Amino acid sequence: MANRPITKHPTSTADLLRAFASGVKAELPIAIAVIPFGMIYGVLAVAAGIPPLVAQAMSSIVFAGSAQFITVQLIVSGAIPGVIVLTAAIVNLRHALYSASMAPYLQPLHPLWKWLLTYLLTDEAYAVAITHYQDQRPSINKHWYFLGAGLTLWATWQSSSGVGIFLGAQVPESWSLDFTLALTFIGLVVPTLKQRSSTAAAILAGVTAVLLVSLPFKLGLIMAAMVGITIGMLVEVRGWNSGSS
Repeated sequence: MANRPITKHPTSTADLLRAFASGVKAELPIAIAVIPFGMIYGVLAVAAGIPPLVAQAMSSIVFAGSAQFITVQLIVSGAIPGVIVLTAAIVNLRHALYSASMAPYLQPLHPLWKWLLTYLLTDEAYAVAITHYQDQRPSINKHWYFLGAGLTLWATWQSSSGVGIFLGAQVPESWSLDFTLALTFIGLVVPTLKQRSSTAAAILAGVTAVLLVSLPFKLGLIMAAMVGITIGMLVEVRGWNSGSS
């Protein structure tokens, strides 16, 4: 039987709010785990000599935790502006992959929706949104779900980094909040490892990152990403991806 096009029934405000609230609910557990991450950024940014308002503006404009952390570290090490910008751009290349993955689902939307959701497309929001979009149940409100997830993460990041910037000196070092960064990303990655290609990519990328951790400018992370992508593609091309991992 040929696939029938989905009939678009009129959508009520209640339907939109329900989709938005579902996105908020799905993102909340991840957003809570991001709070220490944001606080650490705020503390490090002020310690690096970045004015508090500029540090907060970076959270709003850049809105990319990994890039913000690396930028702060490079400022402390005295790197020239060109190196800082290039390194941040390379680290954020993964967002191009996220965009390519989301593009087919967002293509019918008005450009204003696309621009807004592009701004909100972070690691954490992508992990929640792509799972919802890949759900085969028909819905014309999935962008509202994405909006709810993205805004939840955005509000959490702005507030937690603000706490770190303006109240960071009050956080005891014994709390060791930096370990939560690794836990957050482990929580994002593990549930998505449902095929051999993704599992192999994650394992070998992790091993590569550990082996190359001593490389300058965080180049080990870039190499690990390249290894992971290559291995994942190789497993798919070779036809070894059948079955779950």
